[in-house]
Amino acid sequence: MASAELQGKYQKLAQEYSKLRAQNQVLKKGVVDEQANSAALKEQLKMKDQSLRKLQQEMDSLTFRNLQLAKRVELLQDELALSEPRGKKNKKSGESSSQLSQEQKTVFDEDLQKKIEENERLHIQFFEADEQHKHVEAELRSRLATLETEAAQHQAVVDGLTRKYMETIEKLQNDKAKLEVKSQTLEKEAKECRLRTEECQLQLKNLHEDLSGRLEESLSIINEKVPFNDTKYSQYNALNVPLHNRRHQLKMRDIAGQALAFVQDLVTALLNFHTYTEQRIQIFPVDSAIDTISPLNQKFSQYLHENASYVRPLEEGMLHLFESITEDTVTVLETTVKLKTFSEHLTSYICFLRKILPYQLKSLEEECESSLCTSALRARNLELSQDMKKMTAVFEKLQTYIALLALPSTEPDGLLRANYSSVLTNVGAALHGFHDIMKDISKHYSQKATIEHELPTATQKLITTNDCILSSVVALTNGAGKIASFFSNNLDYFIASLSYGPKAASGFISPLSAECMLQYKKKAAAYMKSLRKPLLESVPYEEALANRRILLSSTESREGLAQQVQQSLEKISKLEQEKEHWMLEAQLAKIKLEKENQRIADKLKNTSSGQLVRLAQENAAVSNAAGQDEATAKAVSEPIQSTSLVPDVESREDLIKNHYMARIVELTSQLQLADSKSVHFYAECRALSKRLALAEKSKEALTEEMKLASQNISRLQDELTTTKRSYEDQLSMMSDHLCSMNETLSKQREEIDTLKMSSKGNSKKNKSR
Repeated sequence: MASAELQGKYQKLAQEYSKLRAQNQVLKKGVVDEQANSAALKEQLKMKDQSLRKLQQEMDSLTFRNLQLAKRVELLQDELALSEPRGKKNKKSGESSSQLSQEQKTVFDEDLQKKIEENERLHIQFFEADEQHKHVEAELRSRLATLETEAAQHQAVVDGLTRKYMETIEKLQNDKAKLEVKSQTLEKEAKECRLRTEECQLQLKNLHEDLSGRLEESLSIINEKVPFNDTKYSQYNALNVPLHNRRHQLKMRDIAGQALAFVQDLVTALLNFHTYTEQRIQIFPVDSAIDTISPLNQKFSQYLHENASYVRPLEEGMLHLFESITEDTVTVLETTVKLKTFSEHLTSYICFLRKILPYQLKSLEEECESSLCTSALRARNLELSQDMKKMTAVFEKLQTYIALLALPSTEPDGLLRANYSSVLTNVGAALHGFHDIMKDISKHYSQKATIEHELPTATQKLITTNDCILSSVVALTNGAGKIASFFSNNLDYFIASLSYGPKAASGFISPLSAECMLQYKKKAAAYMKSLRKPLLESVPYEEALANRRILLSSTESREGLAQQVQQSLEKISKLEQEKEHWMLEAQLAKIKLEKENQRIADKLKNTSSGQLVRLAQENAAVSNAAGQDEATAKAVSEPIQSTSLVPDVESREDLIKNHYMARIVELTSQLQLADSKSVHFYAECRALSKRLALAEKSKEALTEEMKLASQNISRLQDELTTTKRSYEDQLSMMSDHLCSMNETLSKQREEIDTLKMSSKGNSKKNKSR
């Protein structure tokens, strides 16, 4: 088991490793792309640096030339200042020189104009380069910030992965230790099993040798001393008594007892259903106490009144079947003769159902035609009529299969043994169909009862009768469900028990052979019982010694004991004579008392109350004089007291009648209340059962989700163990790349600072110029 679990884990790890390897390749491609982008950025930075250096060199050359030109301009201005006073003196001589200086001035102005334009162009280029440099610097800084945040995130992920990796390593180490312990224990068990197998092989060899010797001996005995083998022919073998299977018989009796209890419940439910249906016909749609009901309903009520004569025999037949299954019999289909009587009783009940079915359908049609019937009630009545037809059909189907099962005990050729299992399965299907139809009847009748209760003309009698019918239908549904589930649970046992019969044969051939076999079984049991002679009771040695001592000590007083016994016998005879005498005296006193009581009762009718008291005193005196024992005195005084009261008989009977009538009314109301409560509780139980089924379904779904979640957790743990190394490699590469990027960025910052300083110096120089 441990090796299989390890192989499963290794297979999962290999699958996850292949997945992570594919993911690692994708990450490598992303890193290569980032490296290519960083290389391109580095080349762009180099090009920008070269262009900046060129521009700086041009600026330096231009500044140098500007300085030269400025010096030259200063020199020319000095020469011009010196030449102006001279020009005044020799204007004439200086005209030619002025023309020359004018030409030189124009040349210098043009050259200066060109230099100014070139300086402006350079200033513009420098400004554009500075702006572009600032833009690139901002982009690089934002890129650096994003890379730093990504590095921090990667570092956090790495820390979390390392923690999980360490936890998983600890768990795996613990699992490894447990598996090692299990492997050691399994190795020990394997060694013990090997030793046991060796011992068993030795025992098997010994047993084989012993059994082979016994077989040869038994074969020689059979060949020498068995003149006739009756198991060879099935007709003779059917007469052999099979081995007594007490467990099988007890199981069959237990099953028959359970079936009897279920049939009794079903019988009571059917009786209540037919009886309450009869009461409903007398109430709805026409109340028989107010008006006469239709002739159809009268006939239907008359037939329903006979339901007990058809339903009760079902219980009796099942009871006889249960009583026929005892511990001493052999219970198979060939020996269950009482099943035929149960089948006949079921046939008579089905005839009763066929007889009342047309009247029931016509009664429902009459209810539909009445003015009180609504469309919804009419629909429910139609559904109930269809359900009643289905119920009768299901009972007929069930009776057909039970009659087939009863054939092997009466007509052996009526049903083949190969068809027993199919008939039993069909019985189970018919019982389940009966349960389904009863559920439909219960549903439709409850809907019908609710609709009728909402009618304005619904009386309390109708409501209570509907509740009673509904409770009986619910009881029928429960009984049918119990019988169907009971039969389906024991169906395999029924099919397996069909092979129970004579040894080395297919079974009993005919009911006559089965009956002969049972007679032989009884004779064999009686013979075995006669062989068991009871042992005589013996007295233990110590008790015998004690009794001997007592006898030796009591021999001396034997004569005295004999005299005491004789005296006690004489006393007993005297007491019996006295007892007879006093019994005769008591009878005489009783006769006198009755005569006196009769005489006093006759006189009380014609005398006053005072004379009544005087006569009672005389009667008491006579009775005290006649009685000589306490028992006779008590017997005399009690009738005097009873005669002296003289209660009013009619008023007492009225009181008792009123009391019992009130009690009956109270009990009927309590019974109706209990029935309504039972219906309510049944509805609540159905709702609770539905909730329970939904809760069980949700529980199953949650358990499946828990299994999937546990599988996902194990898979993620395996992924963590396999991806940690790849993440570590990638993070080391990323850290190296970030270090290189930081170095390049520091260099770029330094170059940018130098460029800024140089640009500031150039701008100051240009401003000064």
